[in-house]
Amino acid sequence: MTTPIQMSMPEMGGRRALGLALMALVFSLYLPAGGLVLALFGLVIAIRDLRVLHRKKQRTGMATSAVVISSVALLFGGFALAGQLYFSAEISAYGECSKGAGTVEARQDCSNQFKRAIEQKIGVAWPSDIPFPA
Repeated sequence: MTTPIQMSMPEMGGRRALGLALMALVFSLYLPAGGLVLALFGLVIAIRDLRVLHRKKQRTGMATSAVVISSVALLFGGFALAGQLYFSAEISAYGECSKGAGTVEARQDCSNQFKRAIEQKIGVAWPSDIPFPA
């Protein structure tokens, strides 16, 4: 039986912060509120560990990358959450319409209604050469 690798707490913290940052980035795509919380935790832990590692003159690569990735996840999650909140009425109307749509044609009508609602909300027509994501 082998003994586990002995690592100092700051180095483990850098890994922990990096793991939180990567999870925050993934969560920001699917659940922006969860991504924001994880990004904040990752950012706080990464900054704390960055200070400790810098004081002890150890490598700061993982903690630095955790700060960068957490910041990106925080921005991305913030924009995604703001978009969800801004378009919440349109998104729920689309969800209700899609629930009752039994045919492909009905789903296409729901998608077209959603597209028109988004266009009205932002005041700009959707470009014809870019496919609508719904």
